[in-house]
Amino acid sequence: MKPGIKSTASFSFLFSLLLIVGGCGGAGVKPVHPSSAPVPGPPIQSQDITGNWQFSTTSTVGMPPLTISGSITQSQTSLTGEVHVEGSSCFDQRTAIALTGTLSNGSMSLTSTAVNGQIFILSGSITKKIGFPDSLTGTFAINGGCSDGDQGSSSGYNVLSLARYWAGNLTTTGGQSIHWDTQLNQNGPASEGSFGLSGSFTLDNCFASGTATGGTFPSASYILGTAVVLDINNGNSKLTFVGTMEPDGLIEGTYTITGGGCDSNGTGYLSPWEY
Repeated sequence: MKPGIKSTASFSFLFSLLLIVGGCGGAGVKPVHPSSAPVPGPPIQSQDITGNWQFSTTSTVGMPPLTISGSITQSQTSLTGEVHVEGSSCFDQRTAIALTGTLSNGSMSLTSTAVNGQIFILSGSITKKIGFPDSLTGTFAINGGCSDGDQGSSSGYNVLSLARYWAGNLTTTGGQSIHWDTQLNQNGPASEGSFGLSGSFTLDNCFASGTATGGTFPSASYILGTAVVLDINNGNSKLTFVGTMEPDGLIEGTYTITGGGCDSNGTGYLSPWEY
């Protein structure tokens, strides 16, 4: 066979093989146009920290520690809130302070409106753990006004709702023990950041029973951060309780009963575990 004939035959064979491979490989393959490819959406925000919050600060420049209490509301990654600041002569606790900020990938940042020229910023990381309140560990800073330059560490947690059954004892100054219990309801937040508390109470002394009506800070009955204030009335007597809700859920404080021949005062507690 002549060399030219062999080369031509080899070329024809390779060309045919390429056609076969190309035909098989291309059959049924639909090209993807860039416009039809999946477009990633915004990240899903799984953390919702809406609720009643209590923050505390530790200054690194010698200023007094602050307690910041009130509501935070979340919509997607946006945060708004109304809080009250206690512990410094530079802030009036009765003044509600508006907050705005964001929560993204566990990082929170909140900035206040100016209060007498003071703007405070809270930032840090949110920790969520099943069976425990959401918590914050971070920093704070205050710019402008009376507290200008104050800064340091901050921490806080989302106070659990009081909407549940509670029972406990009041102890008079004379040592007498009075059992009391209630089914509390919690609503809000109100426009200034507190949450109203309401419910019917029973006591095993001459006060017998009474009703708490939901209020807004500073008028009872409410919870603001961990501060719990109850006014319980029965038409003849009034029981006022001022307490603090501890992180473990126990509420401890002092009480006064006036009117109706049931006058007494002392200490008391409410627990979610007693029946």
